[in-house]
Amino acid sequence: MVTADRIFLIPLLPFAAFVVNILFGARFLKHRAAWLSILTSIAACVIALPVCFEVFGGARFANDFAWLRINDGVLRFGYLVDPLSASLLFMVVIVGTLIQIYASGYMQGDPRYSRFFAYVSLFMSAMLTLVISNNFILFFMAWEIMGLCSYLLIGFYFQKESAAKACFKAFLTTRLGDVGFLIGVLMLFLALGTFDFSEINRALALGDHGALPLSFLATSAIFIFCGTIGKSAQFPLHVWLPDAMEGPTPVSALIHAATMVAAGVFLVARSFTIFMAVPETMPVVTTIGCITAFMAAFIALTQTDIKRILAYSTISQLGYMVTALGMQGLGAGTFHLITHAFFKALLFLGAGSVIHGTHVQDIRQMGGLFKKMPHTAVTFIIASLALAGVPPLSGFWSKDEILLTAFASGHTLVFWILLLTAFMTAFYMFRLVFITFFGKARDPHVHAHESPAVMTLPLWGLVLGAVLLGIPGSPLMHHWFQQFLAHAIHHPEYHPSAFVMTCSVIAAVGGITLAGIIYMKNTHWAESIAKRFRPLYRLSFNKFYLDEIYSKFIIRPFTALGEVLYRFDAKVIDGSVNGVGAGAMWLGAVKNWIDKYIVDGLVNFMGTLTCFLNSIVKRLQTGFVQNYLLIAFLGFLAFIIWELKLV
Repeated sequence: MVTADRIFLIPLLPFAAFVVNILFGARFLKHRAAWLSILTSIAACVIALPVCFEVFGGARFANDFAWLRINDGVLRFGYLVDPLSASLLFMVVIVGTLIQIYASGYMQGDPRYSRFFAYVSLFMSAMLTLVISNNFILFFMAWEIMGLCSYLLIGFYFQKESAAKACFKAFLTTRLGDVGFLIGVLMLFLALGTFDFSEINRALALGDHGALPLSFLATSAIFIFCGTIGKSAQFPLHVWLPDAMEGPTPVSALIHAATMVAAGVFLVARSFTIFMAVPETMPVVTTIGCITAFMAAFIALTQTDIKRILAYSTISQLGYMVTALGMQGLGAGTFHLITHAFFKALLFLGAGSVIHGTHVQDIRQMGGLFKKMPHTAVTFIIASLALAGVPPLSGFWSKDEILLTAFASGHTLVFWILLLTAFMTAFYMFRLVFITFFGKARDPHVHAHESPAVMTLPLWGLVLGAVLLGIPGSPLMHHWFQQFLAHAIHHPEYHPSAFVMTCSVIAAVGGITLAGIIYMKNTHWAESIAKRFRPLYRLSFNKFYLDEIYSKFIIRPFTALGEVLYRFDAKVIDGSVNGVGAGAMWLGAVKNWIDKYIVDGLVNFMGTLTCFLNSIVKRLQTGFVQNYLLIAFLGFLAFIIWELKLV
C-alpha cells in the first residue's frame, strides 16, 4: 500500500542530486556524479511505480498545503496523481532513468561530466513536478525550470558557436509560447477564480464561469495552447527543435521523449476540460497539429543528419498527438505520447550509439553497420518498426487509435492526411535504416565499433516498452483503456475498425517496401527522383524555407532597427555634440542631462537607496535576543490595536 506522504519525494530526490552535483560534483564526486543522479532516479522509480499501479487499479492520490494568501483567497500547492498523471509518471521515471544510465557511458571523459548530470537531475525534477502538480502555478514554475534546463543542455558544448546559437534560439522561441501560456492562465483565473485543476474541472462541469462570456474562456484556452505550440514544437514555433540536436545525444533523447516536448502535449491533456467547455477551440488545435504532422514528415524525407531526421520525426509525431486531442481523442493522444516516448528514446539513444561508434552524423558516410554494431542495429530497427506502425508493436496500436479517432469522428480529410503522414514516416525511417545499417560502407575512413554494455543494456530495456506498451490499446483491452484515461472527462469512445487497421498496415508496409526498393535495390532511383521532382525536393530539403523567412521578415528588421538606434546615438548625437554652433550645444546639453539623470542617475539612485535602507535595517540586527523580543512584542501590540480598531 502506498503512503501518500512519500509522493512528494518523487521530484525532490532528483532535485537533491542536482544540488549535490552542482555544488560538490566537479571537486569531490567526479565520475561518481552520474551514479548519484541514477540512484536518486531509481529511488524515485521505487516510489512512483507502486503509486502508478495503484492508480491503474482505481486509486487516486491528492494532497496540498496553503502556500500564499491573497486577500480572502488561498493559493495551495500540492500533488495530484490521477490516471492521466500516473500514465505520464510511469513513462518519465522509467525512460528518464534508462537515459541517465546510458549517458553515464556516453559522456565518459567529458570535462563537465558532473555538471551534465546536475542539469539532467534538475530537468527530471522539473518534469516530475509538472506531472504531479495540482495547479497551474506550480505547473508553470516547473515548466519554466525545464525551459532553463533545455537552454543549459542544448548549449552544453557552448564553446561551439552552433550550440550557443541553438540554445539561444530554443530559449527565445519557446518563450513566445510561454508568454501566451501565462496570459491564458491569468485569464482563466479571472474567469474561474482558481488555479487548481480539480476546482477548474468542477466549475466547468457545472457551467460556472462567472459573469464572463464563453468567448473569454475560449481566448484563454487558445493562449494556453500557445504554450503547447512552443514547448511541443508545433507549427509555426517548431523551428527550435531540430537545432536542439547540438546538445549531447542523451539530452536529445530526454527532450524528445521524457521531458520537454512531452510537457506541451500533457498541457493540452491536463487542460482538456477547458477545451471541451469551449469546443470552438478544438478546430484550431486540430489544424495546427495536422499541419505540423504532415509538414515535419515531409521535411524528414530528405534530411541527411541522423539526429535531425529523428528530430523532424518527433515534431511530426507530436503533431499526431495534438491532432488527436483536437478531435477530442484524449485517450488516443495520451496513449501515443506514452508509447512514443519509449521507441523515440530508443531511436535517439541508438543514434547516439551510432555516433559514438563511428564519430559521424551524416548517414551518407555510413553503411554496413549491422555486422559491426549488432545490438545497436537490432534495437534501432525494432524502434523504427514501432514508429512506422508495424503490428503488433506499440506504435501500431497508439497510431491506430488516432487514425480511428479521425475516421470515426467524421474528420475525413484529417484521416487521409494522417494516413499519408504514416506512409511517409515508414518511408523516411527505413530510408535511414537501410542507408545506415545495410549495404556497403560508404566512407573508408569511418571505422565503427559497438558501444559498451552500459549503453546497449538501456537500449534493450527500452525495447520492452516499444514491444509491450501497445497491449492496453489492443482490441482486447480497448474499452478498458478508453475508460481508464477518460476518468471524469466525457469524450466519445470508438470501437476498433478493420478498415482503419488495414489502411494503417498498408501505409506502414508500403512505406518500408518503397524505401527498400529505392535504397537497397535500385539505389540510383533516389537521385533521379530528386531531379525529377526538384521543386518538392528543395522544399523538403530546405525545410519550407521557414528559417529564412523568419530571418528576413523578423530577425533582420529588428537587427536593422537596433543598428539605426545605435548609429543615431553613436554617430548623430555624439557627432553633433562634438560639432560647433547653437544646435550642437543644445544637443550636447540634452545628451548630458539624459546621461546624468536617466542613464547613470537612475542606476546611482537605486544604489544609494539600497545603501540608505541597509543603514537603517542593519541597526535592527543587534544580536541581542531582548531587542528582538521587544520588536516582536511591539509588532504584536500594533496588530492587536489595528484589529480592535483602537486607533
